[in-house]
Amino acid sequence: MNNDKYSMSFTTGSLFHCESVKLAALHLDLDDWSSVRDKVIAENLLQTRTLNTLKRVCCEVISRLRMLSPGELEFLVESSHQEQAYLLWLAVCRRYRLIADFAVEVLRERYITLKSDLTHEDFDSFFNRKSEWHWELDEITPTTRGKLRQVLFKMLREADLLTACNMIHAAMLSSRLLELFNQGSRRDVLYFPVFESELKWVA
Repeated sequence: MNNDKYSMSFTTGSLFHCESVKLAALHLDLDDWSSVRDKVIAENLLQTRTLNTLKRVCCEVISRLRMLSPGELEFLVESSHQEQAYLLWLAVCRRYRLIADFAVEVLRERYITLKSDLTHEDFDSFFNRKSEWHWELDEITPTTRGKLRQVLFKMLREADLLTACNMIHAAMLSSRLLELFNQGSRRDVLYFPVFESELKWVA
């Protein structure tokens, strides 16, 4: 039995692209996540309908952005829309080990073995395998499992790693993004459908 439990609170929303960029920029100004949270809630900067939704989304976005280094946060604010999406996918993988494991063991594995599609059955099979070692997955209801799968696939599409027809879309990682990976952990590239042999690492 694996005592390192999976966190599955990512059913809140999806990639939160616009919200994440806005909060990252705010953090560059305030340099404190508590201050960011207070300002977002006080001024309803995410323009949600209810206070509970605002607090929930704000906390979720901050929990992901905390996974990024100061250099990655700066790059998130100034980079292209696609590079931002890749960084947010990276943050999600760092935040949720279930997603990270899926990215490495299923998404990337299918890509490098020249299987071009990603199906709901692939997720279900992965989930069933993991539930043998993680009792917390065994307690998930079918409805919640379906929600987890739905949100994960939505994130993949928003990150442009999966098409609307569930075909895997190769990541096009820029040299600047690879430089950031090089400064941290090169293992981060394993979260993306890409052949490592094709990458041009910055020396």
